[in-house]
Amino acid sequence: MTSVRTVIVLAGALTLGVLAVTPGAAAATAPATRKLTTDRPDATESPYTVEPGHMQLEMDFANYSRNRQSGTRAAAWEAAPFNLRFGLAPDFEAGFFVIPFRRETETPPAGPGTTRSGFGDLTLRTKLNLWGNDGGPTAFAAIADLKLPNGSGGLGNGKFEGAVRFPLAFSFGGGWSGGAMTSLATVHDGISYQEVWENTLTAGHDLSANVGGFLELTSSAGDGAHVATFNSGLTWSLGRDTQFDCGINVGLSRRAPDVGLFSGLSQRF
Repeated sequence: MTSVRTVIVLAGALTLGVLAVTPGAAAATAPATRKLTTDRPDATESPYTVEPGHMQLEMDFANYSRNRQSGTRAAAWEAAPFNLRFGLAPDFEAGFFVIPFRRETETPPAGPGTTRSGFGDLTLRTKLNLWGNDGGPTAFAAIADLKLPNGSGGLGNGKFEGAVRFPLAFSFGGGWSGGAMTSLATVHDGISYQEVWENTLTAGHDLSANVGGFLELTSSAGDGAHVATFNSGLTWSLGRDTQFDCGINVGLSRRAPDVGLFSGLSQRF
């Protein structure tokens, strides 16, 4: 229980401690000099931070997932979930994740199904780049997330949850780029807090001057059965500050959603 509390306290301290200065970070004084890097569309977060005086919107137009276990069919879709990131210092940023609308349906083999819909939980985030923000063969960062239990319509579990994440970016050579991330999260299973260890590995390559593709594997263990997915997608750059994306996530383990589809946009201001 001590380590669970440590994760939540650390994530809370790093996120809530910077909210007072976040609004002032949106007024950009000069064009951004770094290449646009995003925390989407793959699950492996970027170790690079948004430059001071800039903010970055990263959102899904919509996403959908479905799963079937023991004859029970489950589906979920979200409308315009987004992440808003604010550059506060050369190597530090803060932001938050918002789910304006989420709908979940569950249909058992027999009997009536259930439907829940409403506003999703809010997640606060801070990111500190430790090296490689402005160049070099590798880049590394520390991320702290704090989930607030403010979901409506029966969504969420009504509990605070936290995570600390450590993303790494590197180059393969031959036009290939790669990333990996390890995370320690705490989730509440309805009875008690459980520690979850999450790992991801991704590789990407430019397909043309403005289009890139990526492949990714994810693994999560500690909260019940193992969850693993294979993810793939495309990105399309439209200028220095705009990127579109789309892709698919496929479950590799029984507990993982069978399939997920997404498309979205990232815009730097």
